Parts: sequence; C-alpha cells; structure tokens
Amino acid sequence: MALGRGLGSILDEVGKAYDNEMGSSAYEGEMVREIEVSQISPNPYQPRKTFDSVALQELSDSILSHGLLQPIVVIEKDDGYLLVAGERRLRAHKLANLETIKCVIADVDIDDVKLRELALIENIQRENLNAMELAHSYDELIKVYNITHDELSTIVYKSRSQITNTLRLLALSSYVQGKLTVGAISQGHAKILVGFNEKEQKVLVDTIIGQKLSVRESELLAKKKKANEEETIAPPEKIESFVNSYESKIKARLPFAYKLKNNALEINFKDSQELEKFLNMLPK
Repeated sequence: MALGRGLGSILDEVGKAYDNEMGSSAYEGEMVREIEVSQISPNPYQPRKTFDSVALQELSDSILSHGLLQPIVVIEKDDGYLLVAGERRLRAHKLANLETIKCVIADVDIDDVKLRELALIENIQRENLNAMELAHSYDELIKVYNITHDELSTIVYKSRSQITNTLRLLALSSYVQGKLTVGAISQGHAKILVGFNEKEQKVLVDTIIGQKLSVRESELLAKKKKANEEETIAPPEKIESFVNSYESKIKARLPFAYKLKNNALEINFKDSQELEKFLNMLPK
C-alpha cells in the first residue's frame, strides 16, 4: 500500500482552509458552514495525545473575543461529521461552551487508512506534535507502510537525520519519555541519555532537572559517567605456579600421562600395571 495515495484532494481542501481569507464570499458561500460542535467526532487516529491547557485556554478566550479566524476541516461521516484538521480549535470551542463552529466540509471519500495517514502527516508537517508523539508517528508510518527513513523524509519534508534522531527517543525509558513529554527536559537533553540503562537514565535526568543543566552541561555529565564506567581494573599479573616451573623435570622423570593445573599434578594410569609401576617408584 503506497503511503499518501488518494490524499491529494484532501490535502488540497485542508490547504484552502488555511490559506483562504474569511472575507472571500466565494469561499464562505461554497465551503464554510456553521456546524454544531456536538455533531463532530474527533479523529480516532489523532497522534497528538497532550494539549497545553494554558495555551488551549488562551485560544478559547481569543475565539470568544475575536471569533474563529480559521475554520476546521471535516468530512461527512455516518449521521454527523468527522474531524480531519483542527483538533485544538474544536477543543477550544468546547472549552468556551460554544454550540457551533465554522467548518470546511471536504467533499472527498476517505477510509480509515487514509484518515490515519492524514492525521499523522498533517500533524507532522504543521509541527503540532511533541517530540515523543512525533517519534511514535514516524515509527507508525514506517511500520505500517514498510518504508525506509529516506522514503519517509520525502513524504513529511523532514531530513533523514531529523527522523532518525527522533526515532532514537523511543529507546528511552518511560520515565525519561514522560519528562520529555511534559517539557521538563528538551529533546536535546533526551538524546544524550540514549544508550544508558533505565537506572542510569533516571539518575541522569533527575540530575539534569534538579541542577537545571544546559544541554552542553548535560553532555559533559554523560561523558563523565561513561568514562567512569569504561575504566577497568587492570588484571593481576599472572603468577606462574610452582608446579609449572617443574614441568621439564616432571616430563623427563614421569613416564605416565599427566596434566598440570594451577599447583596440581594429575596423573592418569591406563591400567593396573602402570599404577603398580608408579607405586614402586615411591620411596618405601
């Protein structure tokens, strides 16, 4: 299945919603409608999981004072409408207890697969996701559509290195991911912790937060910790056992199979005659 196939017309509709001015009579007459908020269902594949409550309240207050400057985009679905773009604006309307919202109704067919694609790509391209949401979105696109980092970079218009570095965040412990999600540390801080085990990550991230370290200071802290771990105690000098020092004499005087191990001499007799011979060699 090709990623993005069939999304062109939908993305065009989204683009119109963002780019056209509300003063255009043709735009208003043909595309924008007031729809009841209660009739609009959220996109079930929305990758964005966290919303800044303060910023959301500010948007809600702005809408109450100045109205909605950019409509949301929906499609007709079942007995109502399904949100395609504008999650924050819809939430802000609900927060303000507004009954209706201005919408662009995209006149296109869309199935669950395309809806998932659109939600991911629209959020990625508009940089609405935090670092961890972005990492999960990249990972989902790569796994679902079996594409490479290079192929994804051409689709979402991000560099391959940015995609790879973001995906590396998924290797972090849930504790560190949580701190990154709430903004306690930056993505620059987080990527430094990749490669440490879970316990070490917790110690490092708590130190970074507690001491309010910059990314550069955090890099130095991580390097110091790695250097301490890589220091190894020099192995003790091998002390040759005294039995080994007698090996040449043992070989010359002992006509039996034997083994030398540490300070032990192990003699192996193949039969009773060899054992008897050995016993006769011992002083009486």
